[in-house]
Amino acid sequence: MFLVNSRAIIERIFNGREEMVVQTRNKPGGLERIELPGGRIEPYESFLHALIREVKEETGLDVVEIEGQDARIDTVGMNPEFEVECVQPFGAYQTTKGPFDSVGLYFRCKAEGELLEIGDDTKNIRWVSVEEVQRLMNEDPLQFSDVDRAGILFYLNNRG
Repeated sequence: MFLVNSRAIIERIFNGREEMVVQTRNKPGGLERIELPGGRIEPYESFLHALIREVKEETGLDVVEIEGQDARIDTVGMNPEFEVECVQPFGAYQTTKGPFDSVGLYFRCKAEGELLEIGDDTKNIRWVSVEEVQRLMNEDPLQFSDVDRAGILFYLNNRG
């Protein structure tokens, strides 16, 4: 199985501190892990459309800004039989070992709206301080989803 994902690092400044959205994956029979919003893109769905859709389904938030979205290029209208989108993500990942092979893109974004209590296979959707995420990662990195562990570390090291 090969999966392609679009994942969101949703940020805000609230009361003078940097915060981001995290959630707990709540798939039946699966381990509960802290993760970032996001998921698989559908066949021929763009990374940005998948990001917006997944954030809405999992958190209830509406994405209003995506870092790098102004750099987006597509070939719509050049050849009606073949279209390509080129985007500038914050980061990219590829699994190099595990039960499934996947690649994905992380996008830093801003979103508005009210958080859901329970989303699409998610629960405990919340804003947390970036410092709290760092503390939780230092305390026990295995409490984070396998896919998002490296993405969160990449963010913590490169958010400047």
